Amino acid sequence: MNPRHSLPRRQFLAGAVAGSITALTGPGRLIADAPPRKTAETLAQMLHASLAAEQRREVCVPWDYVHPKFGLLRTRVGNNWMATRPAVAGDFFTPDQQRLIRDVFEALIEPDWHARFDKQLEDDTGGFGHDQSIALIGEPGSGRFQFLLTGRHMTLRCDGDSADHVAFGGPIFYGHDAGGFNEEAGHKGNVFWPQAVAANGVYEMLDGRQRALALVETLPRENAIRFRGAETIPGIPVSELSADQRQELDSVLGRLLEPFRTADRDEARGCLARQGGLDACRLAFYRDGDLGGDQIWDNWRLEGPSFVWHYRGAPHVHVWVNIADTPTVATNA
Repeated sequence: MNPRHSLPRRQFLAGAVAGSITALTGPGRLIADAPPRKTAETLAQMLHASLAAEQRREVCVPWDYVHPKFGLLRTRVGNNWMATRPAVAGDFFTPDQQRLIRDVFEALIEPDWHARFDKQLEDDTGGFGHDQSIALIGEPGSGRFQFLLTGRHMTLRCDGDSADHVAFGGPIFYGHDAGGFNEEAGHKGNVFWPQAVAANGVYEMLDGRQRALALVETLPRENAIRFRGAETIPGIPVSELSADQRQELDSVLGRLLEPFRTADRDEARGCLARQGGLDACRLAFYRDGDLGGDQIWDNWRLEGPSFVWHYRGAPHVHVWVNIADTPTVATNA
C-alpha cells in the first residue's frame, strides 16, 4: 500500500456488487435496483451526473479542449501522465464516485484480466486510483462525450458513438514494470510479456528470406504512432506469409485484443478490415533492445495504413495502440 494515498486499495476492489450496479440520481446520491449491467459509457454518464459544480471545474472539459501541455485532450495518449490534477484515490471524489470510476475501468477490461491489470497497477502505482486521474470530455447525450483514465502505464478511454472511426475511443496505452525498471530477458512477472512470446512464435515460423524482411535494425520512437497510410512501412508484408503463418499471426492479434471488452475488440477488427485487414499490414521485429541477446525480440510492431500496435519490451513493457478505419485520423502522442 502506498502510504501517500488515503483510500485503501480494497475499497476499489470491492467493484460492482454482484447482480446489481447502483445508479446515480444526482450529486453524490445513489439508489439501488438499477439494471444489473451497465456499459462503460452509461457508467461514465452516471459519474458525470454525480459531480458537484466545483468537481466539474476540475475534471470536465469541452469536446475540443486543447490542454496547454498535452494538446487536444481527446486524442492524447502517453505512457505516464495525469490528464487532470485530482488523483482518483485522493479525497477529491466521494467513495461512491471512486467506485463508479472503478466500475468504468472494469467495464472496459475483460473480467479474466482484472487481476492482471491490478497486479500491474499495484507494481507501478501502488494500486488502482493511485497516481491516476480522469477527464470527462464533452457532454453526455450530445454524441460527443469521452471518459479518459490516465496514469503511469495506462491510458484508457471510452466514448460510445462519438468516435465512429476509431477503436477504443482513440489511442490507448498499457504497460508494466514488474520490478527494477530494467527487466531481464524473459520479463519475469510481467503480465503483458506473453503477448511478445506469442508474436515471437510467428518469427520462429519464418524462413530465412522472411526473417530478413521482418528484422529491422532501428526501433522508431515508441510514441511515433501516427498513421502512415500509403507510406512504406518497415517489416515483412503479412501478404507474404504462408497460410499457417498468417493463421498464427491472427491468433497473436487475438492475444493482443484479449484484455479488452468485446465491443472494443470488435471495433478494432472492423477498423482493420476496412483498411484491408492483416494482409495490408507489416510485421517488424527490432534488433534494438534485444535483452540478453537471445533473439527473442523484445521490441516489435504490427502496422497497417491505419493500424499501429507498437510493443516496446526494453527496458520494460510499453504498448501503444492506435486504430481507426481511415488514416486521416490525427493522433496526439
